[in-house]
Amino acid sequence: MAHRAIKPHASESLRKLAPAFIDYSENVLFGDLWRREQLSLRDRSLVTISALVAGGLTEQLPYHLRLSVENGLQQEEIVETITHLAYYAGWPRAASALQVVETVFENKG
Repeated sequence: MAHRAIKPHASESLRKLAPAFIDYSENVLFGDLWRREQLSLRDRSLVTISALVAGGLTEQLPYHLRLSVENGLQQEEIVETITHLAYYAGWPRAASALQVVETVFENKG
């Protein structure tokens, strides 16, 4: 199963500030790791969202929520995953993540 290319959306200012970081993001993280065929893009999105929620890293959630929809996840699957994580990663982390989900999907229309 061939994976489509995923292109992160780095700002030009970040690209100028940290070109090696952007290169690693584009070529190693999204160019190599995300393209490995042992997991589908959908599964990789689910794992990534779970890791971000468990770590309390909500800053990266909007990008990965939008990407997860492109990769085949449904909003209700994302919400159910975060609800399940509340017991393993902590209620406050899940609540914060659900607020991000609400904002992202409200803005999507």
